[in-house]
Amino acid sequence: MSRSDRFAARLAVLATLALVVPASATTLDFEDLGLNLPIANPGSGDPELFYNGYSAYSSGQPTDFTTGAATFHNDFDDFGGGCCWQGWSYSQTTDTATQSFTNQYSAIPGSGVHGSATYGTAYTGGAVDPATQQSIARLSFSSERDIVGGWFTNSTLGALTMANGGGFGAEEFGGNDGNAEDFFILTISGFDQSDVFTGSVDFALADFRFADDSLDTLVDTWTWVDLSALGDVATLAFHLASSQTSGGFLTTPAYFAMDGLVYTPEPGTGLLLAAGLGPLARRRR
Repeated sequence: MSRSDRFAARLAVLATLALVVPASATTLDFEDLGLNLPIANPGSGDPELFYNGYSAYSSGQPTDFTTGAATFHNDFDDFGGGCCWQGWSYSQTTDTATQSFTNQYSAIPGSGVHGSATYGTAYTGGAVDPATQQSIARLSFSSERDIVGGWFTNSTLGALTMANGGGFGAEEFGGNDGNAEDFFILTISGFDQSDVFTGSVDFALADFRFADDSLDTLVDTWTWVDLSALGDVATLAFHLASSQTSGGFLTTPAYFAMDGLVYTPEPGTGLLLAAGLGPLARRRR
């Protein structure tokens, strides 16, 4: 898809969203949290660009953070030097070139959706077990909400590792000949106020399982994902699955980024998005 085609596709999505998203809907864009940056986060490397729970931990406060009606789970264990976190952080980092765990807070587009400054990043802990991941990477609402959808993409670290291979046993997706059927799938699950499962939506952050290698995809743009099928939810839980694992852990870096999550304030007021809006802009190999 050419640059002009991708731009036209984005305009079409925005026009459709304007028609189907209720006026009462809330867009969770992290920008209110971005006003807290720079924050006092000594030892974290780039303290002015992200929050990973460290400063809250050092002052004895809870490390979870809230924006809108949503609270994002964050675990921080002080092993020294600003280490270590899992769950959710928020970020303004823009590095799209460094394939290193020092760059674990960057989204591969280099900004938030539509060029915004702030976005959310998640690290699921890397365990293969979905229950473990979902207990770490989750967000909860003060009451049940109808989820319309949100924008998702890869981290810089994840995208470059899948493209190039890397440490900890990660290999280039597709293999040397491009025929390895690799995948990196984000599953978003909903749970109601009683913690009853309401459904799940899969989004391929990378998919190399096509017989035609020209169809292989590695997401490097913000991509709209329709989540209306989840119904009324009080909790969203996130799980990553990869074709590349070792010893019960993903060798693909277990990160993704989210921005522009749209939800309605009361159950029953959400509208379904038009069919076909979910994975929108994918980059062909």
